[in-house]
Amino acid sequence: MKKNIIYTLVALALITIVVIRLINNKHTTQNRVYHYNKEKAINVQAISLTFKKVKNDISFPGTFEPNKETRISSDIQGKINSVLVDVGSIVRKGEALIQLDNSLLKLQLQSVEIQIEGLDADVKRYTVLANADAIQGVQLEKSVLGLKSAKVQRATLMEQINKTTIVAPFGGIVTAKLTEEGSFAAPGVPLLQITDISVLKFTVNVSEQELSQFKTNQIYSLYADVYPEALLSGKVIMTGSKANMGNSYPIQFSVNNTTDLKIKSGMFGQVQLKNDNNQQHIIIPASSIVGTNIKPQVYIVKDGKAILQNIIILSRFQNMALISSGLTEGDVIITNGFINLYDGANVLISN
Repeated sequence: MKKNIIYTLVALALITIVVIRLINNKHTTQNRVYHYNKEKAINVQAISLTFKKVKNDISFPGTFEPNKETRISSDIQGKINSVLVDVGSIVRKGEALIQLDNSLLKLQLQSVEIQIEGLDADVKRYTVLANADAIQGVQLEKSVLGLKSAKVQRATLMEQINKTTIVAPFGGIVTAKLTEEGSFAAPGVPLLQITDISVLKFTVNVSEQELSQFKTNQIYSLYADVYPEALLSGKVIMTGSKANMGNSYPIQFSVNNTTDLKIKSGMFGQVQLKNDNNQQHIIIPASSIVGTNIKPQVYIVKDGKAILQNIIILSRFQNMALISSGLTEGDVIITNGFINLYDGANVLISN
């Protein structure tokens, strides 16, 4: 009985020690944690808005893509005797690229030619005999049908022989060589890749507010970033009817490359829109915009507090944004100091 009492007292003592230790640890942790004082003003940088004219032409970034690009495969099976081009070769439409082994097909064609020659002689002979009632007409009919069948077989073999020479479906540059002499070609297995960059596609993504600035079949000026001096003309061939993941719409242009084909697929470029608008607008730094592309916002300062304000962006150019609504002249917006900033926070402007 006494042992049970002793065990119980020891257990209670241990539990008490553990509880006290946990409470002390909690107090220590709380004392070490930084407690943010929401009443303390946050130092920010801000600017007062005024109406300005957009002096620069508006540009939109995009990417050049080939007008045509395809991977070429064989229509029939066969051993590759020779590959007539290499990576970087410029080819014309209809030019021979790969030659497959066709020796067996040519032998079969010779055999069929001999059959046709014999059947043609039989038809001529049976025609004379049938007209003289020397043979039954069915013999002539069988010879005529046999001749027709042999001619079809000859045409089939000639088509197969023609397909052993793989030709370029359009003019362009060989951008990938996926086979070598001695390999085996089969339908659906790519052998070469041809890219046509004489005409390029140039695609930009714009917001819904900017979509109306592009009209199908209209001509716009654009250039590659690495060749800003080489101005190109692009015709709008497609305007997106469905927004992508970034809630923007693709605009695609058709562009004639330079004569020396210096613009390559994958290069970045810009399409320029002339600014003929003499009206003044509210223009803010793009870095001051918070929120999302769907719901852009800025912090404006009112009575010493940061207030989130919804805005509508008309267009972006360089590192600036042109605002169509949500802000007016005299508003003070925060441009820097967004750490710990929230709607309704006390702020202290320190420009």
